[in-house]
Amino acid sequence: MEKTNVMRILDQRKIKYNAYEYPHEDGVCVAGDEVAALLGQNPDQVFKTLVLTDSKNHYFVCVIPVLKELDLKLAAREFNVKSLDMIHVKDLLNITGYIRGGCSPIGMKKAFPTIIDGSALRYNTFIFSAGKIGYQVEVNPKDLSNIIKLKFSEISR
Repeated sequence: MEKTNVMRILDQRKIKYNAYEYPHEDGVCVAGDEVAALLGQNPDQVFKTLVLTDSKNHYFVCVIPVLKELDLKLAAREFNVKSLDMIHVKDLLNITGYIRGGCSPIGMKKAFPTIIDGSALRYNTFIFSAGKIGYQVEVNPKDLSNIIKLKFSEISR
């Protein structure tokens, strides 16, 4: 299995993880529920990474279960901003260094305020993108605070 930058960061920080690879067409995003099915994992434990912006062009990251929707009002309240909108997919690479379907909360170009949905704490581990389409990592949610500044809050519905 190819090692991604996310995996190298986890290795550097000595954070235990499991890596997964799933079949995909080169450069084509795979829906989160399909990723969970391809990996044979509980979709409640497989998360997606969303990048948002406020009216002042500040960026924020939310990590939520793949079958859930982000509650923009709850997220805005948690980030203490008036409102939030999803960034345009065309801007994702420039802002984060990642493409759609391969966006990870670890290893972005800059450190953005991050919230992980509190449901992740119900499990010993949760799964999210390893920074490249076709690759996922499984880690203890609490271990992520050793890598990125984050908080846990119920932000999905």
